[in-house]
Amino acid sequence: MKFSYKLFPLFILLAATEASATDGYFAHGYGVKSQGMGGVGIALPQDALAAAANPAGMGLIGDRVDFGVTWFRPVRESELVNTAGGSKALDGTYDANDSQNFFIPEFGYNRQINPNLTLGVSVYGNGGMNTDYKNGIPLFGSAGSAGVDLAQLIIAPTATWKLTPTQTIGVSLNLAYQRFEAKGLQGFVPFSTDGANLTNRGHDNSYGAGVHIGWIGQINDTVTLGATYQSRTYMSKFDKYKGLFAEQGDFDIPSTYGIGIAVKATPALTLAADVQRINYSDIASVGNASLANLGNGLGSNNGAGFGWHDVTAVKLGASYAYNQNLTVRAGYNHVNQPIRSGDTFFNILAPGVVEDHLT
Repeated sequence: MKFSYKLFPLFILLAATEASATDGYFAHGYGVKSQGMGGVGIALPQDALAAAANPAGMGLIGDRVDFGVTWFRPVRESELVNTAGGSKALDGTYDANDSQNFFIPEFGYNRQINPNLTLGVSVYGNGGMNTDYKNGIPLFGSAGSAGVDLAQLIIAPTATWKLTPTQTIGVSLNLAYQRFEAKGLQGFVPFSTDGANLTNRGHDNSYGAGVHIGWIGQINDTVTLGATYQSRTYMSKFDKYKGLFAEQGDFDIPSTYGIGIAVKATPALTLAADVQRINYSDIASVGNASLANLGNGLGSNNGAGFGWHDVTAVKLGASYAYNQNLTVRAGYNHVNQPIRSGDTFFNILAPGVVEDHLT
């Protein structure tokens, strides 16, 4: 397949469109094949999106170019009960689906330079913090449109090296872009350290970088193991929202680590499992408690966040090659609830509450 580099800037713009996900605001998997198997990929690279799960996987896929797109249509709503000191004056069900359709593209390219070295790039996105309440939320001081929009794009140039015929290591430089918008939060101006940079400022942009390393070992003809670590991605601050996010608009991407196993049970059947840890609580704007820190001032170092704790995602997948033209995939993904029971208030804006995903 020939790839026109003239189209690359257009692809980057498309890839930054809003996304949603199941593992907090991380996608449950990257690449259509991985997504079809519950998101497994640490020990089972299947395409040039492999670096998203484990950079070492790019060393096992050879020369290839992959494109994909996901159509996502989530249903989002919030039900408020026992509000206004028990008077229930603001109780109700609020529809957050004014924006309904999300198209999430992805791209990967890999080149086998010599028998031991590969160079490539994986391009993928995160999201999952998107709500659009057409009629606003009175509890937030808004009668008009209200909600938030977060989209993240990762461009991961990747190199792998085969240490032995069965042992491969890989490293990616995660070049990250993200954009964010909040609207309809006028009721929080008295609680902000900078009310002029809290809400209704349009989209703001942020840039940063991190490192992702990985290993894959082919134990025998049947079993493959993998392990990976992704550093915190340090991002520039959202200046337009430094009165909303803790640490004056800081919104870094959290570190992750995980292990995986793939088993070729028969020539046609492959089984795989991953366990991944996502350290959301390390990011103050995500992990700080919401109501407990509201008095510190939104945007301060100890300001309110979304109250998310760290999560563990367990991914199980199977693929069956029925013939040369048809492969059937299925999977299951479970992640523990990131939102603490006492921090549901702010998460009306970002309801990343899905725990189970069947593919």
